Amino acid sequence: MAGFRIGRGRDNRTQQQQQAPPPYRGGGGHAGPPYAQQQQPPQWPQAGGGQQRPQGPYGEPEYFGDPYQQPQGGPAPHVDPYANNPGHTQAFSINEDPYGDGATYRAGTAPAAPAGPRLHWKQLLSGIVLRPGPTFWQMRDYPVWGPALIVTFLYGLLALFGFDKAREETINATISAAIPYVLTTAVAFVVGGLILGAVTHTLARQLGGDGAWQPTVGLSMLIMSITDAPRLVFALFLGGENSLVQILGWATWLAAGALFTSMVSKSHDLPWPKALAASSIQLIALLSIIKLGTI
Repeated sequence: MAGFRIGRGRDNRTQQQQQAPPPYRGGGGHAGPPYAQQQQPPQWPQAGGGQQRPQGPYGEPEYFGDPYQQPQGGPAPHVDPYANNPGHTQAFSINEDPYGDGATYRAGTAPAAPAGPRLHWKQLLSGIVLRPGPTFWQMRDYPVWGPALIVTFLYGLLALFGFDKAREETINATISAAIPYVLTTAVAFVVGGLILGAVTHTLARQLGGDGAWQPTVGLSMLIMSITDAPRLVFALFLGGENSLVQILGWATWLAAGALFTSMVSKSHDLPWPKALAASSIQLIALLSIIKLGTI
């Protein structure tokens, strides 16, 4: 009985092995197991239309298909399903440039033409005092070398007499010795005005200004000379240590700061804080060299 059971068990195992399906051979002529044909792979919806992706030869999703392939039965969609998504970029049209024309930043748009004709030197000098804003705006594109050099040179001739010690030495000296001294001082004021005006222009450009250097330097020389004229007139007769001269010195220095700010703002198209910052070095130099020398 025991031998019969053992033999029967062996026969059952042999029958089961004979009825088992053949193993799956990838790429051969045999088909896959039956359960592989019944089990469907997961469906992967597309990003834009909700349609299923095409399936590969073994049921796996096809990832390398053309996302822009025209669907059957209708035209291609106009909207890119992958546009503006991570890893994708959107093309712009030919005439569309979101970054502008690439030009250098300017503080403002300069006028296409000058604001007005060139002013006569009389109108220029009176306009700086009476109507500074319109005058600076109208002359922002015109060099003013003639009036600037002449006025600054005449101012330098008289500026020497505004210092008490220098005036006494010049008056007590002989004419042959005083003339070169006075002329040298006048030339030094002209050169100093040119340097200070160039510094103001350079600072204005560094802060975003777009003005030309010739009008800026020339107008700064005129402002330096004209604003100090009232103090210099009284200093010639009363001396630099007089209280009235000192009050005029501080008042004219503040007026010079206001005119410098207005001029740089109009010439370089800058807001007044930046215009004041651009002219700060020139104001400090005028205060330490001219004003504090007598006050």
